[in-house]
Amino acid sequence: MLRLHFTVDDLLCVSTAQEPSPLLETCLAFAMLQRSDPRAGLGRWQQQHRHTLPRHVRPLAQLLSPRGAGPHFLDPPGFGIDDGLEKIMSTPREAARAELRRMCAVDRPVTAWIRQLADRDREAWDELAEAVRGAHDHFLTPAWSRLEAGFRTEIAWRSRQLVHRGLRETLTGLSPGLRWRGTTLEADYPRDLDITLNGKGLVLQPTLFWTGHPLVACHEDQPTILIYPALTPLPLLDAPTGRDHLAVLLGSTRAAVLRLLTRQFTTTGVARELHISVASVSTHAKALREAGLITSLRDGKAVLHWCTPLGLDLVAHSASRAEW
Repeated sequence: MLRLHFTVDDLLCVSTAQEPSPLLETCLAFAMLQRSDPRAGLGRWQQQHRHTLPRHVRPLAQLLSPRGAGPHFLDPPGFGIDDGLEKIMSTPREAARAELRRMCAVDRPVTAWIRQLADRDREAWDELAEAVRGAHDHFLTPAWSRLEAGFRTEIAWRSRQLVHRGLRETLTGLSPGLRWRGTTLEADYPRDLDITLNGKGLVLQPTLFWTGHPLVACHEDQPTILIYPALTPLPLLDAPTGRDHLAVLLGSTRAAVLRLLTRQFTTTGVARELHISVASVSTHAKALREAGLITSLRDGKAVLHWCTPLGLDLVAHSASRAEW
């Protein structure tokens, strides 16, 4: 049983991740290879990647469990692959040893390679870096555009749920079996785990690869991360068709504006992100607003824009049919 113990401050500090985590998704993609899933698309994805997995990536099986467990130093939050690998390689010896000890106590056997990692053997850590980068290149590089599209659609959907249903139902709706007991959020879990959030809040992090029970990541002096499976895992998202249906409907620039506004941006922010003029953004925003696809709110000198539920539905539908 997993139990997340909230205080009032924690409930006021629930947020969503702003972007997918490349290292987290890499680790969870590898973990998924060791699981079974009855959905046909996932089975085909697993079979394909088991056969083509590079040899130098395979040692990760000693660290990453089919239950999603692994040492926390493998997925430092907020890092891309290059900075993340640098962060992994700079893990202090005692921190690495403690994490490896915790991991092996859960469900991984102690191997010679794990002992070498615990002793900070340079060659073993170089092999680890090579394995992580290889796994990233194997799983994520070919699918990154679809993964980003799926992630943003998932966050937009959960944000809409939060507005319409509130925090209680939004959190219990993240995964089957999540339930409240007072101010404690419980979930079915392979072992007993109690986590007190201590007023630092909770970050909701969808994963496009993992389809199992919710997972948690705890990093010192940071909010706890609740990792949950997205509504549609990446292997079940349609492959790109080469035809952008939303662009056909709205025009390419206007479609890009609508997709960007699954997150809140100012007019200037949209212009900066899409490398277009402020005047052009204002024109597109007016058309999207009149169509009921976005809403705009003046905040001092700035104007904030964000998708309406209709706009989110349109983006979500198009994301499953073409690359962003």
